[in-house]
Amino acid sequence: MKKITISDVAQHAEVSKSTVSQYLNKRYDYMAPKTKERIKKAIEELGYHPNIVARSLKQKSTSTIGVIVANILHTFSTQTIRAVEDICNEQGFHIIVCNADDNPEKERKYIEMLRAKQVDGLIIFPTGGNIDLYNSMVKEKYPLVFVDRIVEDLKTSSIMLDNESAVKMAVDHFVNKGYDRIGIMTTSLQRHVTPRVERINGFRRALKENGIPIREDHIKSLELEWIQDGLHDMLSSEEPPQALIAGNDLTLIEILRYIKANGINMPTDLALIGIDDVSFASLFTPELTTIAQPTYEMGKQAAQLLLNKIKDPDFIEEKQIYRFQPELMIRQSC
Repeated sequence: MKKITISDVAQHAEVSKSTVSQYLNKRYDYMAPKTKERIKKAIEELGYHPNIVARSLKQKSTSTIGVIVANILHTFSTQTIRAVEDICNEQGFHIIVCNADDNPEKERKYIEMLRAKQVDGLIIFPTGGNIDLYNSMVKEKYPLVFVDRIVEDLKTSSIMLDNESAVKMAVDHFVNKGYDRIGIMTTSLQRHVTPRVERINGFRRALKENGIPIREDHIKSLELEWIQDGLHDMLSSEEPPQALIAGNDLTLIEILRYIKANGINMPTDLALIGIDDVSFASLFTPELTTIAQPTYEMGKQAAQLLLNKIKDPDFIEEKQIYRFQPELMIRQSC
């Protein structure tokens, strides 16, 4: 079967190849509506598909960005990606999404693969385990934006929640409700993941500000599969917490599983606040009080920042860390 070329389209539409090229690149400024319609009809009738690779080589742009998330199971990741896709779609860019599973080696392979595919830039939720690779991209001024995590001593943009404010909101709400034995559970701090570290630090600071003693047995950071065991130990202590903060959505789910399996009544036996406004929060019984991240705005900022860098190699950032404010969603689990 003969491959349809741009010349075939031009001949069929009775226009020049350059006019068809202008149409394909959406440069319609000096093109009559009838000409546009003829080219569109010719493309449809002939079944023409532009050679994206050839065009990208000519234009030195693939109009594609890569998004590498540390863990796609997080509500935050999927909601942020949605915003990135919306903004990119509006500006004629496509996205390729990869999931690193919090594995630095997998992340490295995805970075190398996406760059081999000549994506114009990367949005990364970094594992933090590829410092040399991150540094090499920064040094060559490759368009790069980080989301949700900061890599120390690396000069690139990071889109972040104000994590300490998020935890302070939760602690203050518990205190206002009369609780004074408050605990927090997060996933492991082993890889020094920024939000987890900041939330634990913010928790300690918020307790001090409220005059509440810090109890180390009420602070646990564990691998996800050990969360329920850690909660069992915490609640079996002589003075168990009356109220608990779930450091992220996956931790929250494990806590809820334990609560259901052990017949714990919320909020009578244990009050609960989760960081991340999960989709089922208002459907759960009782409805879950959460700390919401402005995920759409954060994704929008990440996408726009990256596109600015792509379109203008000399783009100068006003700042490198963009902090977004959380919101307390008061429901019935306190």
